[in-house]
Amino acid sequence: MMHEHGKSDSRVVPTKPPNNGDGDPLWGLDRSKPAEAVEGRRLAKSNPQQQTMLRTQRRVRMPHELERIRQAASRDRKMRFTALFHHVYRVDTLRRAYFSLNPKAAPGVDGVTWQQYGEELEANLQDLAGRLKRRAYRAKPTRRSYIAKADGRQRPLGVTALEDKIVQAALVEVLNAVYEVDFLGFSYGSRPGRSPHDALDALSVAIERSKVNWVLSVDICGYFDAMVHEWLVTFIEHRIADRRIVRLIRKWLKAGVLEDGKHIEMETGSPQGASFSPLAANIYLHYVFDLWAHQWRQRYSQGDVRLIRFVDDIVVGFEKREEAEQFHAALEQRLAMFGLDLNPEKTRLIEFGRFAQERRRKRGLGKPESFPFLGFTHICGRTLRGRFQVQRQTFAPRFRAKLAEIKGELRRRMHLPVPAQGAWLRSVLLGHYHYYGVPLNGDALQRFRKAVTRMWQRSLSRRSHKGYVKWDRMNRYVDKWLPVARIYHPYPDKRFGGMTRGRSPVR
Repeated sequence: MMHEHGKSDSRVVPTKPPNNGDGDPLWGLDRSKPAEAVEGRRLAKSNPQQQTMLRTQRRVRMPHELERIRQAASRDRKMRFTALFHHVYRVDTLRRAYFSLNPKAAPGVDGVTWQQYGEELEANLQDLAGRLKRRAYRAKPTRRSYIAKADGRQRPLGVTALEDKIVQAALVEVLNAVYEVDFLGFSYGSRPGRSPHDALDALSVAIERSKVNWVLSVDICGYFDAMVHEWLVTFIEHRIADRRIVRLIRKWLKAGVLEDGKHIEMETGSPQGASFSPLAANIYLHYVFDLWAHQWRQRYSQGDVRLIRFVDDIVVGFEKREEAEQFHAALEQRLAMFGLDLNPEKTRLIEFGRFAQERRRKRGLGKPESFPFLGFTHICGRTLRGRFQVQRQTFAPRFRAKLAEIKGELRRRMHLPVPAQGAWLRSVLLGHYHYYGVPLNGDALQRFRKAVTRMWQRSLSRRSHKGYVKWDRMNRYVDKWLPVARIYHPYPDKRFGGMTRGRSPVR
């Protein structure tokens, strides 16, 4: 859209017709109601109205040249950008991308670490920019590895080559200037200035303050491995007409993966761990789910419907059960059109909300069921004064998986000095508290600290045959190194209300 010298580029390609139409396999919407007109510009129910620049809830700053792109995208929601690539290969953009990466991340197939690349950073970035400019850049395959999931299964991860990470991060920064204008208010995952706790707060406030009686917890089978490449490129082309950008994305998608020394070409999926994957995942579900769900809510629902999405973790609240069942069936068909499937074991419709406990008691049923979302089990509870309250506790499989991870790492660090072990455990506990330290979850935090203490004591006692550590000595280690459990986050209504006060009152 803009050239480096700052003048506007007049080569703006007209967009396709409005993204709707009965019988349209892509949108499934009514042509008489253009989807672009409701693409998040109207306040999504019980969601905060976001500013249309990259300064969302945390006011993330954006470079001046990208701010011009954002303004152009905001003025014309149908504009297709034809000249963005020169922003990607700018050395300052690549430099910001390099410093945004995790220095401790494992190297990809090239074997180059963050530190090694940084020894001659400016020369390397100049060379990379030159290769991008003259189209000599080649994407490398992703090295596949696996980590254990909370349910015992293996999650495939993609370890990307360092230069691919840099270029992907640079492209994400540029594309965010366009897509942050388009994404809807109930989309929270992997977006600048938004965090998992923003989604958690929005969900709690929506359930507590609206007429939610039923909750549909949605799980998509292997989402990151199931995205169809051609659909992803089609979605991107709705906004991006710069063929160099599209060609670059195709290179990454076609690079494939390297597993056990064998190169495997892929027609679906974007590796988890790649810098571009979170944005790709959001773009895919923006068109597959967000626009469709928002239109479905407007066209078919008579009662309240609340939508919360964090990448592929989706929760939908309904006032009426029949509408929840209709939405569930329609969603299953919608996802199947784009190569996605619901996980029948984890996708559940449950009775939940302010009146769930009373209604179930009248029918002779037990307590309302709970549901997991972003590492927390959500439970119907009451305050001391008897008011309904969504209570959140650490999801038990996550709790056990984290302890198992710590146990294995303690075994590996068994013979390190006590101060080294203590400093590491301190960082682990603080990270756990900062995420799981929400109101009413204090008991789980204390149990976690006690479990870590017991594991550490056993680990220290096994260092030699006569090395049993008595508890008076162990307690001194604990007092010195293991921080006390504490709550770091406010109640959802306080943070969510303060974040949206004067702009987006929750009804």
